[in-house]
Amino acid sequence: MKRLQYISMIFLLGCSSVKYEKTVPFVDINKFMGKWYVVAARASFLESGAHNSLEDYSWNEKEKRIDINFTFRKDSFDGRLKKIPQKAWIFNKETNAHWKVQPLWPLKLDYIVIALDDNYEWVCVGVPNQNYLWIMTRDWNVSEDKIKDITSKVAALGYNTDDIKIVPQNWSEDNR
Repeated sequence: MKRLQYISMIFLLGCSSVKYEKTVPFVDINKFMGKWYVVAARASFLESGAHNSLEDYSWNEKEKRIDINFTFRKDSFDGRLKKIPQKAWIFNKETNAHWKVQPLWPLKLDYIVIALDDNYEWVCVGVPNQNYLWIMTRDWNVSEDKIKDITSKVAALGYNTDDIKIVPQNWSEDNR
């Protein structure tokens, strides 16, 4: 029953707003793989209270997909560790910037890479209806000024950046 509620909520949250379809010209999947710290987001209800959000991407050669290991601490740095494994398939194989991500079976949601640093130091991932936006970096210790700079770049592309919230990150020995 709880799974059905999650599916219903995700479906309802995904049906609104202005459609956004612009992506970066190309994503080098090999460079993209690895750890990304979610430093700011307009996130889903499943991520409420997230601290130390981390997405770890790995290419699954056998299945020809991306496996995503999403983890965070609930409500504090020493809160309960939540794990949300996901699967992703590259939808646009010319750009590698539009994926179908499966957070729960049978859902497959559109994720688009809307901004990406040339050196793969930061990335912004959104959805076509603009309800969600995740700003991720390779380093957990990013200044608010850097996050504002990235957010400004995304806004200049025409993607909605309202209601972005900083995701607390502290990866000192005590919080790992």
